[in-house]
Amino acid sequence: MNLNKAPYAGLGRRGAALALDGLLFCLVFFPVTRVVKGVWIMSPADHQWSYGWFITDPLCIIFLAVIAVYFIVLEGIYGATLGKYLVGLQVVTAAGAPGLWKSTQRNLLRLVDALPVFSILGIVLIATSADRTRVGDRVAGTRVIRTASPSRSA
Repeated sequence: MNLNKAPYAGLGRRGAALALDGLLFCLVFFPVTRVVKGVWIMSPADHQWSYGWFITDPLCIIFLAVIAVYFIVLEGIYGATLGKYLVGLQVVTAAGAPGLWKSTQRNLLRLVDALPVFSILGIVLIATSADRTRVGDRVAGTRVIRTASPSRSA
């Protein structure tokens, strides 16, 4: 695949895909939280272990692990999460789908892209680079490209 001619995805579609993935997590995590903790949304008092801003509640750690696995596996194998698929985006390398190693690199570096707050570094890099890449994409050698959305390809 020639990444230099690919239609790179900008902030709007990438943000929409992330919002859809976030909605999916809410549809799963809120009911689970209700069953396990007895509340829909946990307050600091509902956390089993909480030390100021540092939360080590087992349920929260499980949710974070599920989110990480979701992004790494779906992007690594299929090149897209459900949110990316629905808005017509795909994570690619020059060889096609990134594979699990590049997907792991890309997704672990979300922590860097999130700096200093609210993913400002990632947003600035996507908005200002010619190939619309954040730190994770640059290190992993991946790009997020636009594809035909599922609703238009039918």
